[in-house]
Amino acid sequence: MSKIRAAITGIEVFLPEYRLTNRELSTMVDTNDEWIMQRIGIKERRILKGDLATSDMMAAAAKKLLESTHTSPDEIDFVIAATNTPDMWLPSTACIVCDKAGIRNAWGFDLLAACSSFIFALETVNKFVESGQYKKVLLLAGDKMSSIVDYTDRNTCPLFGDAATALLIEPTTEDVGVMDHNLHADGAGAPYLNLKAGGSKLPASYETVNNRLHYVQQDGKTVFKYAVSNMADVAVEMMERHSITPDDLAYLVPHQANLRIIDAVGRRMGLPPEKVMINIEKYGNTTSATIPLCLYEWKDKLKKGDKLILAAFGGGFTWGSLYLKWAL
Repeated sequence: MSKIRAAITGIEVFLPEYRLTNRELSTMVDTNDEWIMQRIGIKERRILKGDLATSDMMAAAAKKLLESTHTSPDEIDFVIAATNTPDMWLPSTACIVCDKAGIRNAWGFDLLAACSSFIFALETVNKFVESGQYKKVLLLAGDKMSSIVDYTDRNTCPLFGDAATALLIEPTTEDVGVMDHNLHADGAGAPYLNLKAGGSKLPASYETVNNRLHYVQQDGKTVFKYAVSNMADVAVEMMERHSITPDDLAYLVPHQANLRIIDAVGRRMGLPPEKVMINIEKYGNTTSATIPLCLYEWKDKLKKGDKLILAAFGGGFTWGSLYLKWAL
């Protein structure tokens, strides 16, 4: 019997209209365009305005996906929402999106693994699809990072943007889809990239609010060092495991956290710049959404069977790579 794999058969995105440029950001905090471009490589980022939440972006992307793939909401049987900014701690954002998108016959949950959330979720979906029980899975990935960014902190506020993506995942017995994974988690990295308050350890209080502990914080130098080494290690290991040469690989699809990190990983893999997907300049770090946002923007350049390596690194630390053969 042929092996069943999870294949991406549709992909859509939602991007907020508002663009927060470096020039505007420089009026809010002590920074400038040259500093941000040199250190991070971001020109602007999208920001979700008003009282809208992560689920609103995800639901908009999901509705577009259902329409573009001619899929009825009733056909969806499983939903995962990869996000670090859920609407609320309960119910799950996946549950809320199901209601907003008219999905009535599915179950699902949220998956939170910092900036590695998408590849962790894609491999999770792969295992459910491999079981043979699930035929049409909705994989959502997105964050309203502006809701947890401190716009008085010049070290973090230039980094992040808002976006959401929706992918239709279906089983296939062809030689495409999710081929392999190499995923890791190490809580020793928690002190270097975190959001300290709002959980069971530090519930919300006057003190946590006054001390601005409900915003993401990071030790940039430490995170940079671990991100470069860990992302590169797992990506190169995936190439070696499957005897993939730089000529064989169509693209590296890296998490868009920092242009210098992306460049370093690409060089370690021996890839020319044109084989590395980069859109950080336009969107910043949209955390869970960065990798699928790249896939969406490059989908017209991809052909069926193209070999892709997805690589990410996030708070925790979490990191990993995933070997994917394009199915569309």
